[in-house]
Amino acid sequence: MIVADTDVLIDFLADRNPGAGRVAIEIAAGQLYTTAVTRFELLAGARTDVQRVRVLQLLGPLRVLALDTPAADAAAEVRRSLEAGGMSIGMADSLIAGIVLSQGGLLLTRNRRHFERVPGLKLGRL
Repeated sequence: MIVADTDVLIDFLADRNPGAGRVAIEIAAGQLYTTAVTRFELLAGARTDVQRVRVLQLLGPLRVLALDTPAADAAAEVRRSLEAGGMSIGMADSLIAGIVLSQGGLLLTRNRRHFERVPGLKLGRL
């Protein structure tokens, strides 16, 4: 399961590589997922009706992974363990990591600096 982070979906919307190319490949293959957190971030960031329509068109073919109980528990563990080590990655990224970990997915992101800190989280190459 390949899960797109917010930054690579923004790259796709802006037609900016390396994210846009990889996202296009995975959408064409029907294999791309995202998280409810990323859906929220994209829709909240759409400032105009045109942007909102483009975001909804992008999200249409993607399967959205929910923040359910196992994901919330995994996210809480990520946040606690990283904060204890002085390496916090923020609430949204903790939630995204928890969702991906609970689903056993591979995260596509340009934000490797944050997500490489999460033990057991698999990151894809763009």
